[in-house]
Amino acid sequence: MDLTSLIVQAVGGAAGGTAGGKLISGGDMGQVGNLIAGAIGGIGGGSVLGGLLGAAGGDAAGGMDIGALAGQLVGGGIGGLVVQTIVGMLKNKFMS
Repeated sequence: MDLTSLIVQAVGGAAGGTAGGKLISGGDMGQVGNLIAGAIGGIGGGSVLGGLLGAAGGDAAGGMDIGALAGQLVGGGIGGLVVQTIVGMLKNKFMS
């Protein structure tokens, strides 16, 4: 995994985390909290998706294959949304 893949996964995760905070009312942690949780989840989600898809989701051609980058972006977005939602709901449950 190269730096380009990690950046794409983090960007996708940040977008997914932001969307999760806006879509699910019980999971909002504020703009910065949503971004951080989403980016962390995006890196994990993109890595898991790349591992599940094998070469199709990996870093073909040194990470510059547009299909691989799109897969990492989507995987990161989904991972970011899931992690942000879970962390936000847990935080809001235990802090209130």
